[in-house]
Amino acid sequence: MCGRYAASFAPDDLLQDFDIEQDRSDERSRSLLVNPQDPPVGAPDWNMAPSKQAPVVLTRAPRDEPDATPLRQLRMLTWGLVPSWAKDPKIGLRMINARSETLLDKGAYRNAALARRCLVPADGWYEWQASPTATDRKGKPRKQPFFVRRGDGEKCAFAGVYEFWRDRSAGDDDPNAWVVSYTIVTTAAEAGMDRIHDRQPVVLDRDQWASWMDPTLTEPDDVRALLEPRALGRFEAWPVGRAVGSSRNNGPSLLEPAPAADLEGVIDPMTGEVL
Repeated sequence: MCGRYAASFAPDDLLQDFDIEQDRSDERSRSLLVNPQDPPVGAPDWNMAPSKQAPVVLTRAPRDEPDATPLRQLRMLTWGLVPSWAKDPKIGLRMINARSETLLDKGAYRNAALARRCLVPADGWYEWQASPTATDRKGKPRKQPFFVRRGDGEKCAFAGVYEFWRDRSAGDDDPNAWVVSYTIVTTAAEAGMDRIHDRQPVVLDRDQWASWMDPTLTEPDDVRALLEPRALGRFEAWPVGRAVGSSRNNGPSLLEPAPAADLEGVIDPMTGEVL
């Protein structure tokens, strides 16, 4: 699964990279956080966690002009998909990831996968490796966080789907009536990365972006084809410090390689060597 990622950029940094036609990042739907988001919504965030609002790219016609040509938009959506039929939006905490293998089969995701697909920009993601040799104070396998990113230096574009949820108890003019949320699609980890964890986000290459976000592409087989594995060797990874485990910690230091002295029982994902 993908439960944390880094998005160390401001919305303006994405406009050119993702060919944004309409910047709507200043619009806000309802937040599910109890306390104000920290860092604030739209600020660089090296420890993006579920329930935060994060930059998402999607193609959609303006709400007041449904027959207009769909535009590529930048929006801030809540991480953790809330199905339109949900009784409680807190269900989103359990729906931060959707498996690519069952994306088009499960009722919570199927409609969104066919009509509401998006890109989730990221520097890369964090994953925790369970050691085969070292244990923690409770006798459980010691877990080492890693940071994974594209080896070519490009931003990651995670495959995502998004959904609208309305609080039926709210008035028509209540700005907090709507929660707009997303989930990250995951797949089996590729060779090498599977030494860290058996799952990873689906990272789409630039030549797939337009098709993934195309609202007219609604055939299940066409969507499945976009989720097929790409060429191996696209990613690099290194162990990082344990500070990333707390969502209260943030900043570029989270991406710094962990000292060698701290790497007890860690498997090198490139060589398979146990350190």
